[in-house]
Amino acid sequence: MQYLRKAIEKKRQYLIVLLVKSGSEYQHSEPALQKLTLTELEVIFRKHSNRNRY
Repeated sequence: MQYLRKAIEKKRQYLIVLLVKSGSEYQHSEPALQKLTLTELEVIFRKHSNRNRY
């Protein structure tokens, strides 16, 4: 169980770093991003990725 928890936290931190680096919209909201779940971060990341494709 400990491995799963570590893997989830590692992916959360990875997504937070990507969102902060990706644009000014998220640069000043890192503390707010830290409070989100992995699922919430994945949804935000997908929306942000889709918006940047076009």
